[in-house]
Amino acid sequence: MSKFRKLMAAGVVTLAGAALAACGNNSSSSSAGGGKKTLNWMDKTEIEGMDVAKVTDATSFTQLNNTMEGLYRLGKNSKVENALATKTTTSKDGRTWTFTLRKDDKWSNGDPVTAKDFVYSWRRTVTPSTGSQYSYLFSGIENADAIVAGKKKPNTLGIKAVGDDKLVVTLDKRIPYFKLLMGFPLFFPQNPKAVEQYGKSYGTSSKTTVYNGPFVQKGWTGSNLSWKLVKNKNYWDKKNVKLNTINYSVQKTPSTDYNLYQSGKLDAALLGPQASKELKNQKGYTLRKTASTIYLEMNQKKAPFNNENFRKALSLAINRKELANSVGGAAEPADTLSPENMTEVKGKDYTNLVRGTATKQFNTYNKKQAQAYWKKAQKELGKKSVSFSILTYDDDASKKGGEFLQSSIESALKGVNVRVQSIPKKTALDHAGSGDYDVFLMGWTADFSDPISFLDLNTSKNSQNWEKYSDSTYDKLVAESKVTPSETTRWNDLVKAEQRIISTQGVTPLYHPEEAWMVRSTVKGVVYNGAGAPYNFKEAYIAN
Repeated sequence: MSKFRKLMAAGVVTLAGAALAACGNNSSSSSAGGGKKTLNWMDKTEIEGMDVAKVTDATSFTQLNNTMEGLYRLGKNSKVENALATKTTTSKDGRTWTFTLRKDDKWSNGDPVTAKDFVYSWRRTVTPSTGSQYSYLFSGIENADAIVAGKKKPNTLGIKAVGDDKLVVTLDKRIPYFKLLMGFPLFFPQNPKAVEQYGKSYGTSSKTTVYNGPFVQKGWTGSNLSWKLVKNKNYWDKKNVKLNTINYSVQKTPSTDYNLYQSGKLDAALLGPQASKELKNQKGYTLRKTASTIYLEMNQKKAPFNNENFRKALSLAINRKELANSVGGAAEPADTLSPENMTEVKGKDYTNLVRGTATKQFNTYNKKQAQAYWKKAQKELGKKSVSFSILTYDDDASKKGGEFLQSSIESALKGVNVRVQSIPKKTALDHAGSGDYDVFLMGWTADFSDPISFLDLNTSKNSQNWEKYSDSTYDKLVAESKVTPSETTRWNDLVKAEQRIISTQGVTPLYHPEEAWMVRSTVKGVVYNGAGAPYNFKEAYIAN
């Protein structure tokens, strides 16, 4: 997305009136010195939805990660831990996986969780009429591609239930990252009774969703900015769930959430640029490195963004270091699409293999070169001037990022006029998904720790390819990386693919977020993974 769709907002935090009330009963807050079973937490953007087949953003995936559970749960450093699967066996060719499921897990409506719920979930997600933008992640599971393309029926998908507690998955080919995928909410089970009972309303509010994870969600109406996670009495491992309640509120402006933290109404606060600098030596200061990249998607279905020279001109007009400083936290300028410290290849960080001529030539600020490409584009487009809008979320950092880009582009490229359109995340995602935008300032958080999570979504036929980038060389490299039995060949293909999308500016990487937080020292056991659904509160607790 995270885009932080698993989309990530490029920014930060608040809401005063409603959110203050949303923090719940402060007498039970850890910071207020009352009961030690309540945590007051925040997120920077609203929930998109709670239907595992349909959501696309990091906020929603975090909610699902704490209220639902699949075969595995990802622990610290994305370590795969057994969840509903108690035993896993794999065939010698790596194509057949057999999972033995625990028998003591229930949905919050009282139904037992069975292997059939996985079958139902996966089939529903790959069914074209469901409209999942993540169905491409099922690629490699037997017949998934043909089902998503409408060429085969969902019941031909390579998954079957053997009784209630055995699940067998058949792959078209060995998938190197298959086990990591199983810890991602997209592959969690769904309760057939609830999905069919609520129909189109399923997952659009707390009341129209059922849960099988450590917590159940309460109080989310589908659009409000506060809700609760409450310990799930039906959860199989409830003895290890230490918190009774997590009060959540959406905070969109950094100054407000830090004020709430200082007054004891939040136990964690995401910091803005100035606070990040001033508080870095204070107790509780915490840096969270995200497996994320903020970048520009240009709608290449229309001019001038279908012109490669124009895209290059925009990229070269942006000083990424100054942009990163303007949005806050500890953001790092991006010269690669994939972030650092996500994948190591033979002792080297994958991004070090990507860096080269393309990254230096097109992802580095160079006003003179930007103007040269703009002149080429003017000639090819037959225009001396162009006007367009940059779509952003309405949180503080996203708006600041949009304003910085507007100023940078207009000052560097005479004749280019930019307007910033900042709107709520859900509305922005609707616009982008339907192609109703010019340029979108957005972000992606890796679903799992592998660069394919960034590269796959920009292939021509991917449902997440909102910018409509299409390059046959790029498509071929990504496709070949998925089928080669050679690890060396696979990494070479991925490196070449990433260099290709940068050299053509299919997307324009801007910065890698590293979030600066203040977190109370009494808050323990919170698991944060930069990739996937970022937060895991299963074993979080508040120390005395």
